[in-house]
Amino acid sequence: MVHPLTWQQAGQSDDKLREFFVPALVDLGASIIIQDAKRNYLFVTNLPDAWSINGVKMPTDVLLFGEDVGAKLATLKDGLIQPGKKGHAEITIGTEQVFEFRVQAVEFGKGGLHFVTTIVDRSEERHRERLLRALLREVSHRSKNLLAIIQSIALQTARYSGSLELFLHKFRGRLYSLSQSQDLITDSSWRGAYFFELVQQQTEKYLPENKHLVRVHGDNLLLTPNASLHLGLALHELIVNAVSHGSLLRSGRVINVTCTRMQVSGHDSLELVWDETLDGGKASKEGDEALKAHFGSTVLERVVPASVNGKATYVIAHDRISYRLVFPLESGGE
Repeated sequence: MVHPLTWQQAGQSDDKLREFFVPALVDLGASIIIQDAKRNYLFVTNLPDAWSINGVKMPTDVLLFGEDVGAKLATLKDGLIQPGKKGHAEITIGTEQVFEFRVQAVEFGKGGLHFVTTIVDRSEERHRERLLRALLREVSHRSKNLLAIIQSIALQTARYSGSLELFLHKFRGRLYSLSQSQDLITDSSWRGAYFFELVQQQTEKYLPENKHLVRVHGDNLLLTPNASLHLGLALHELIVNAVSHGSLLRSGRVINVTCTRMQVSGHDSLELVWDETLDGGKASKEGDEALKAHFGSTVLERVVPASVNGKATYVIAHDRISYRLVFPLESGGE
């Protein structure tokens, strides 16, 4: 009996056509099993490598697939008592292989009811689905972290801003800093950002024609995403302070930024040092204490160190501004 959705030329032998079906099924990675109404095996082709038909004279579901899978298939077929009824089951082998068994009750002319089982390897598809779910969880997790950072920045910026205009100016700058660091993290498939690139990215915007005034030394370490965001924020505050309050552009004195990998109390750690020499022995027209009495100091001395489980020292002297941050690399956060 020819299925109504198929066509074949008159006179073509079914046996001859079957020779073409098998290579096509093999190419698609599908397996076919045909059984009669009593579930006697009539035909098997392209069985997955997870199972073997070698040495089996009269196959059954239990002999081929084992008792557990055989029991599931028996239950599935028990419900297929009419032609056209379909059912499916997913079978997992080990931890990685997943196969979908699709069973259909088909009536072949006077031959009566038959069961046609198609087995498709879904392992790669399920693997991609697991990766996608993990990726979505990671996106959710990192988005919540980023929103928490933004909320903290908004609150602290508001606390140290005397006007709405000043708040907006500072807040926009800090959001831009976060977005720049996030770009580096995203480009690295969320592995993090390299220190040299982070410094370059956070400082060049404020020194478009004087990039040479910030020199980076030491170890170009890959920072965790969390460390990248917070160190980027610290670098943003330092360069804004240097341009706004210092004499960087006027004096042309170079700022040295150093990254050093070191051992601290048995932990693999990173040391960041920002060394800025001041011109004329004056830290700022506002004075040392006035310069520190704003949110930049809070970021550098409290927010960033706490976020990476580190310790920071921020010193504004009459002839230089220095910032030193040390934190364990394994505690850089997620």
